[in-house]
Amino acid sequence: STPKGMYEYLITLVKGKPWYDNCYFYNFDEIPFRGKEGEGVTITNLRNLFFTPAGIKEENIQKLTIDNYREHDQKLAREGGLDLVVLGLGVDGHFCGNLPNTTHFHEQTVEFPIQGEMVDIVAHGELGGDFSLVPDSYVTMGPKSIMAAKNLLIIVSGAGKAQALKNVLQGPVTEDVPASVLQLHPSLMVIADKAAAAELALG
Repeated sequence: STPKGMYEYLITLVKGKPWYDNCYFYNFDEIPFRGKEGEGVTITNLRNLFFTPAGIKEENIQKLTIDNYREHDQKLAREGGLDLVVLGLGVDGHFCGNLPNTTHFHEQTVEFPIQGEMVDIVAHGELGGDFSLVPDSYVTMGPKSIMAAKNLLIIVSGAGKAQALKNVLQGPVTEDVPASVLQLHPSLMVIADKAAAAELALG
């Protein structure tokens, strides 16, 4: 939910501007809908929030799916890598689909099963509570894939994310807090409101 305001702002900057025709957009994770053909949760949301209102051309949308994820990192390498990845942050310190006690820092784009408490998280967080749409697995760019990008931007808002942001930026690098690895990136920018930054030791 954090990037919604960013998308609204970007739409005004990008729509109708031909010099953005050389800009390509990638989703960093995807949850397919069980029993439905076509696009998954992430691309559907991106279309509604940004691609369609901004008038992004179809050929500029590069889709990560459960069918092509095994070739995703090689494709990115051939195309020169990602210039910028915009990330949110979960209250548990997750980023993309990289969850505590699930992700390993060495992993590239990977498929994870959806089981246990993840079923509830996906159903209520992404599918409006419809458990019938929860698939068996999802795909995500892993830590190694994200760290390969030239620049990273994390956008964080709200007091509920304050401890997570402190852990990510000022805590130890640990797989218990997956996003903590991002503090090692040579070009990391964080945009946080006062509430989200309240726990940081500044100065």
